[in-house]
Amino acid sequence: MKITNRIYLSLTFNALLLLLLGVVSASAQQAAEKLPPSIQTTGEAIVMATPDRARIDVGVVTQADTSQQAVAQNAAKLEATLSRIRTLLGTDADIKTISYTVQPNYRYPKEGGEPTISGYTATNIVRITLDDLTKVGNVIDTATQAGANRIQQLQFTVKDDQALQAQALREAALKARRKADALAGALNLSIIRVLNVTESGSPVFPVREVAFARAADTASTPIEPGTIEVRASVTLSVEVR
Repeated sequence: MKITNRIYLSLTFNALLLLLLGVVSASAQQAAEKLPPSIQTTGEAIVMATPDRARIDVGVVTQADTSQQAVAQNAAKLEATLSRIRTLLGTDADIKTISYTVQPNYRYPKEGGEPTISGYTATNIVRITLDDLTKVGNVIDTATQAGANRIQQLQFTVKDDQALQAQALREAALKARRKADALAGALNLSIIRVLNVTESGSPVFPVREVAFARAADTASTPIEPGTIEVRASVTLSVEVR
C-alpha cells in the first residue's frame, strides 16, 4: 500500500511539473509572438564648448608640535591668503570651504613597536569660483604668494551645461533615427512608431594640474582653459513592417 502511494505521488508530481513547464513555455511563446518586428540603433554625439567658469581649490597645510599650534598657524596663513584674494576679486568673491582636517603625525620606531605622535598637520582647502577666466593665473599667484602651499585642482566648466547636454542629446537622437531610416529603407521596411528610447552621457570637465608657484617667483602662472566635451548617446528602438 505504501509503495502504491509513493508511485501515485511521484506520477502526480511529474504530471504537475510537465503541466507547469508547458504553461511557462506557452506564455513565453505568446510573449515573443506579441513583440512587433523592430530595429534598434544607437547614435552618439560630441559637442565642444568653450568654458566660461573656473573652480580653483586652494589650500594651506601647516605642521606643528601640538594640534592647537597647527590650527593657529593654519588660520593665520589662510586668512592672509583670503584677504589678498578678496582684494584681487572683490569682497563678493565666491569662496567656500570644501575640506578641513587636523590629523596627528606618527613616528614609527625602526625596531618596531607602537608608533608615537610626533606632531600634527592642519589642512584647510577653499574653493574659489570665478567667471573671469583671465584672472585664473593671478588668483593662483596671489594665493601662493600670500601663504597658500597647496593648489589642489583647477577645473574649467560652463555655467549652463544643461543646454549643451540637450544639444548633444538632440544630435545623438537624430543620428540614431537616421540609422534606423537607412536600415529600414535597405530592407524595404516602413517605420511605424518608436518603441523605446534610452539615453546616456554627461559633460566631461577635465581637471588640470597646476605646477606649484613659489612666493619668490615673479613669472605669472600661464593658464589655458582649452575646451570642454559634452558627450551623449541615444539608443532607439522602432517598430517596422
